[in-house]
Amino acid sequence: MAQERAWQRMLSGRRLDLLDPTPMDIEIEDIAHGLAFVARWNGQTQGDYAYSVAEHSVLVEEIFRRLYPKEPIKWQLAALLHDAPEYVIGDMISPVKAAIGPNYGELDERLTTAIHIRFGLPAKLPATVKKKIKKADKVSAWLEATQIAGFSEAEANKLFGKLNPELTRDLHIRLRPPVETRAAFTKRHEELMARL
Repeated sequence: MAQERAWQRMLSGRRLDLLDPTPMDIEIEDIAHGLAFVARWNGQTQGDYAYSVAEHSVLVEEIFRRLYPKEPIKWQLAALLHDAPEYVIGDMISPVKAAIGPNYGELDERLTTAIHIRFGLPAKLPATVKKKIKKADKVSAWLEATQIAGFSEAEANKLFGKLNPELTRDLHIRLRPPVETRAAFTKRHEELMARL
């Protein structure tokens, strides 16, 4: 029997093996492009454009910096790249991930490892850093839920925790065309890489 194809051709020309990804086949342009076209919340958001994983990633990195201003640049980069595997495996809401089981997590972990190595991060982040990024991710989810996904503040508080209003007072969700979110993600990546 013929083996199923487990690789995807990227726009950069790279051929990424999804089951055994290597850092050499990962390009930031491919990540930025893919994430700019992946909708968060299964596309169930208000506005003329989907809220992309690229836009979410830029916001999470900004929130991470606000929460932890003394953290090294490499952890800011890790925050920006926290959902990078979704450029090829898509974004799934938590209930779907739970239904799929451990296979999704294993695929995500292999891709994350290759992405981290490609950009000079440790293959596995320290647990304390992962926890801090997760906190920034939850703040972002709260903002997204209340600003564009139709959740009440009470629902968001129950699901994502209550927020410090001082932290998020001037943070507003932006819905932009994919070409703009791709550029914003790529620009922030370049800024962080230049400071490593």
